[in-house]
Amino acid sequence: MKNWTARVLLGLGAIIAIYVLAGIGGSLIPANNGWSPPEAGITIYVHDNGIHTGLVLPRRNDVADWSDLVRPEHLADPRYASDHLLFGWGDRVFYVETPTWDDLSPATALTALIGSEGTLVHVDHIRAPEPAEHLRAITVTPEQYRRIATSIRAQFALDGSGASQPATGYGRNDIFYEAKGRYSAIRTCNEWTGRILRDAGVRVGLWTPFNFGVMRWFQS
Repeated sequence: MKNWTARVLLGLGAIIAIYVLAGIGGSLIPANNGWSPPEAGITIYVHDNGIHTGLVLPRRNDVADWSDLVRPEHLADPRYASDHLLFGWGDRVFYVETPTWDDLSPATALTALIGSEGTLVHVDHIRAPEPAEHLRAITVTPEQYRRIATSIRAQFALDGSGASQPATGYGRNDIFYEAKGRYSAIRTCNEWTGRILRDAGVRVGLWTPFNFGVMRWFQS
């Protein structure tokens, strides 16, 4: 029994090590390697809270308007509605129960590794963002911005009337929404961020399951 247990643990350790190495390797391989930011365009931000990455977009501009999906009255306090929105996507249990690494439990980690159909879009309202270590500014063309906004919009699970479905957030200036898509160890919250940028033509890692694999591509 002891030998069997040791083999199982060794096997799990090997799988985790391979996964981590693959994630690091995937994040080092560039997609859209010929991309460079335009001299003039739309500024967006890549955000990192230590676990989850996301994208900060203007709440409204000439290309996209989020007022139909993300409404002030969805917030616990509508007065906290702001001019920029931070979008993230992830597993319902992992997102709700793990805002920081200190909140991570073995059960939650196992759930995330196994995968889940239960996913959420998380939206923070942010006022006048400024570049920082955890908030990297990038400039994209209007067409690239349109692709980014379209990809994020497609992630919302709408009700029968075509409206977004809000759920309780962490505090007064954030909110969760019911989402589409399956979360897994392959398609993590960080890979979601990377995929949206890749699909828009922005240079980022080929596979970005970890937050640092996304952030390394953008200067603070």
